[in-house]
Amino acid sequence: MKFIDSIEILVKAGRGGHGIVSFMAAKGRAKLGPDGGDGGTGGSVKLLGTNRLNTLSSLRYRAIYGAEDGVRGGSNKCRGACGEDLIIPVPVGTVVIDAVTGETLGELLCDGDLLQVAKGGRHGLGNTHWVKPTHQAPEEFRPGGPGEERELKLELKLLADVGLAGFPNAGKSTLLSRVSAARPKIADYPFTTLVPNLGVVEIDDGDYVTRSVVMADVPGLLEGASEGRGLGLQFLKHLERTSLIAYVIDAFSEERTPIEALEILKVELANFSSELAGKRSVVILNKSDLICAQTLADAMVPIVAAGYEVMAISAVSGQGLLALKRRLYDLVTEEKAALAAADEASSPMIVSRRADHHA
Repeated sequence: MKFIDSIEILVKAGRGGHGIVSFMAAKGRAKLGPDGGDGGTGGSVKLLGTNRLNTLSSLRYRAIYGAEDGVRGGSNKCRGACGEDLIIPVPVGTVVIDAVTGETLGELLCDGDLLQVAKGGRHGLGNTHWVKPTHQAPEEFRPGGPGEERELKLELKLLADVGLAGFPNAGKSTLLSRVSAARPKIADYPFTTLVPNLGVVEIDDGDYVTRSVVMADVPGLLEGASEGRGLGLQFLKHLERTSLIAYVIDAFSEERTPIEALEILKVELANFSSELAGKRSVVILNKSDLICAQTLADAMVPIVAAGYEVMAISAVSGQGLLALKRRLYDLVTEEKAALAAADEASSPMIVSRRADHHA
């Protein structure tokens, strides 16, 4: 299935059913009293977050999504049936934007989240609502109201704990395939990764407690990506919700030193989003088995001096992968705890006051 992370659709809620003008009748006697029923409410359009989808591609075959209209009222004060709501499944991580105003209507961050994007039209009223002592045979009624109509832009931002950022051929996809069950395309030429990939990294230390983090691999960046070079920039939004950015750098590269590569990557992320560049990060020196220990140590010194935590691994041989998985889990856990504490501190304090009555 083709990966699509942005799409525009038109949603139309159902129109409310009309109320009617009706009178009870008996043989030889007309208009014994009004009995016009109300119409049904129009169906609404709602988006449902689900873990069963990981792309918006299922929406590309249909441009307009409409809910059912309400049914008009009947005689004998019978109310018309309400229109059925239209539920549209979308991947968890979908951001919903009004395409006309640019307003963000909401985000679907958990499996089962439901967001109403177009409200059904109000129901019509039958002539029974206009009865008065001086107006016993009303001919008035209220028609059903129109449903809301909206042009929506849906943007998918994958939910992951760790985001891998690096140049093409730095070994991000190989790393993901070695630490998780994900099987991204791997080859020795640039831009093998054309779409984001997710993998669950499990850390099993033999204590029957399985810990895990979700890792995201996006297409590699090129220097100048913020000006449109390469493929990676358009996918950087998938790293915005991560707790941790892992810069994967080729320790064996002849094009640039590891510290030069790190500085370029930081600039490109900062040009995309200062918040993204400011996330907690760790540097992963991949292919470290291809250089001698002294050269590796020399490469790590300026990175550590710049304030970064750095780990040397080899995704191919497996060197350092267990230690890396454990450290990533610890860092993600720390970041989530810090975020939870910050949210709690920023929440308004609720003080309960109770009058004490003592004799």
